[in-house]
Amino acid sequence: MSTRTARATDLSTTERAPKRFLIGRFHEIILKGRNRHRFVDQVKHNLRALFADCRIGKIHGEGPRLLIELADDINEAVVRERAELVFGFQNFTISRPVPLEIEALKQAAVAAARAHRVKSFRISTRRAEKRFPLNSMEIDQIVGAEVATKLDLKVSLEHPELDIAIEILPHAAYIADRKYPGAGGLPVGITGRGLLLLSGGIDSPVAGWRMMRRGLHVDFVHFHSHPLVTKASIEKARDLAAHLTRYEARSSLALVPFAEVQREIVARTLRPLRVVLYRRFMLRIASALAATARASALITGESLGQVASQTLENMVVIEKAVSIPLLRPLVGMDKNEIIVEARLLGTFETSILPDQDCCSLFVPEHPETRARLAQVEEAEAIFDIGAMVAEAVSKTEIVHNVFPCPSGN
Repeated sequence: MSTRTARATDLSTTERAPKRFLIGRFHEIILKGRNRHRFVDQVKHNLRALFADCRIGKIHGEGPRLLIELADDINEAVVRERAELVFGFQNFTISRPVPLEIEALKQAAVAAARAHRVKSFRISTRRAEKRFPLNSMEIDQIVGAEVATKLDLKVSLEHPELDIAIEILPHAAYIADRKYPGAGGLPVGITGRGLLLLSGGIDSPVAGWRMMRRGLHVDFVHFHSHPLVTKASIEKARDLAAHLTRYEARSSLALVPFAEVQREIVARTLRPLRVVLYRRFMLRIASALAATARASALITGESLGQVASQTLENMVVIEKAVSIPLLRPLVGMDKNEIIVEARLLGTFETSILPDQDCCSLFVPEHPETRARLAQVEEAEAIFDIGAMVAEAVSKTEIVHNVFPCPSGN
């Protein structure tokens, strides 16, 4: 018996061998050259965190993919749900190992197709192990003919109801009854940390998700005006932060009481400048909190021209309040585009729940849309900015989010 056949036989007969594997495939990570191992290691770390309440075994690489051993008792729906949260995977399958023999592949494909009530199918083979005697097209044809004959199904290469994926790797073949789209992007944490100004509206959760997808670990800060308004915006921020934490396993949410800052601005500033000053003070407070959270940048959901504070002139004046980089991933998107992403992300329904946002409190009828830096700095000169920021920071509540939730919580 050849070494390859022996290894394949071992996979099918040894009781201790895993019966299922989560196989995630990279795309962008493959382009990272000599730094690729750092990105792959981060994906492995994130996988362990997102599957913390499940029993997964060894994780090992095979070219542009990761193979994750799955225990028998892990529900397949849970595996899919968690795998969809892993940034770095272009797509993934939940696959079963099969001996490197064409007859074994035929039997496994028939069994996979039999489990579904479909009328059409196709076989999609990728042969990473070039020593296997048949190429991908030949495997597709031979295995497809077996499934079509045994189950009386139609082959459809363009629009199949079932797409059976086969991968030929050095020590075994792997078969899955479908391939799922992954989250794409880069693994969370590989490019640093950012602090998202989470308003509770539609835009900011999408902005945070987009920066997670670029490898940032994102923490959150929410400004509220309780007790001048209800706690509705606080509850929304908690829910949105918890939802986004599903992509990174752990996060913190800073709840900043902003009412006193607003009162002082309202009492001592001309009406048109209020919104610009609100935003500048928010950035200052967020910048102070970012230092504690080890964040290197602030993130906002601003979109150019969407509201009065988001004219180009105002955005330039507002960002000059801090020296920390300010990231605006939605700046060139319109509202409809952002809503589409919010729906896909699953945050839209929470974001549209009624609340009283702090920025809508004491807003003048005609806010300034073309603020000048000198004018704004003159208006701020009467404030003890450092003391106001320090007081807001000292009264901030920090909420820690964990996903998956620890047992019993």
